[in-house]
Amino acid sequence: MAADIRVEEVLLAEPRGFCAGVDRAIEIVERAITKFGAPIYVRHEIVHNTYVVNDLKTKGAIFIEDLAEVPPGATLVFSAHGVSQAIRREATERGFTVFDATCPLVTKVHVEMAKLRKEGYDFIMIGHKGHPEVEGTIGQLSAGIHLVEDVADVERVPVDESTRLAVVTQTTLSVDDAAEILAAVKRRFPNVREPKQQDICYATQNRQDAVKVLAPNVDVLVVVGSLSSSNSNRLREVAERLGTDAYMVDSAEDLMPDWFAGKSRVGLTAGASAPEILVKQVIERLRSLGAVSVRSMPGVLETVHFPLPMGLGDKSMQAAG
Repeated sequence: MAADIRVEEVLLAEPRGFCAGVDRAIEIVERAITKFGAPIYVRHEIVHNTYVVNDLKTKGAIFIEDLAEVPPGATLVFSAHGVSQAIRREATERGFTVFDATCPLVTKVHVEMAKLRKEGYDFIMIGHKGHPEVEGTIGQLSAGIHLVEDVADVERVPVDESTRLAVVTQTTLSVDDAAEILAAVKRRFPNVREPKQQDICYATQNRQDAVKVLAPNVDVLVVVGSLSSSNSNRLREVAERLGTDAYMVDSAEDLMPDWFAGKSRVGLTAGASAPEILVKQVIERLRSLGAVSVRSMPGVLETVHFPLPMGLGDKSMQAAG
């Protein structure tokens, strides 16, 4: 170990790691495997985390993108990110037993869109092109929804000011970025209808807020999360904007000792799809680099719980659903 690496303390963000939607999605797959036997087919990665996906593969989950890969009579789970109406129709036509692990907060966006569409609204969606949640949300409609990724995109939206417009947001965006883009939307379309409640989910908001508290108090921040995870990437960006060096790792093996040269206090957080076991492994790796103190920062206590779909939960959960 290099002489200038002297990690002394690890500060843990609170909250961090799994959110209620991720907990629910993973449990849906595990319960489906237990009830119906392997294999269970899952459209897209159930959540964007390599460890979680690989663990479920060992238990009997098969992850696919095209429903043509699913054999007749199979059990299919939709990922937490949601799917388009076309995918739902195809699954029904093929006769699969389907369990929907779409995060209820994403479903809320879809339900609100369907209601407003009946009232004659077109939509602007703030989000990242190609992300499965964005594809699923855009796919709720056959037309009349326009994706914007940044402020510049707002000026290119091909609708006139007489169009009834509503705005929706990908749930895992940077809170600050989304606010900036929404402000641009409102400048161009002053009568745009905003969501009754902001679409960015409570867990994304809480984890970003925790990093805003943590980052100024550490020399470097480590975010546990896969590169495909939108909310994990946003945590790294939040820290960097505050002037703190930040790195994202899929596992403890990804840590590079050079990141900690001359830095005694390390911050640690995890995206909403990253399990706590990975955090613990990173802590052990940091201990090997000299850390002797590990303590949690004060933070919001999350108590949200989402019921399982009918057919997979116990009776009390089914009643709640």
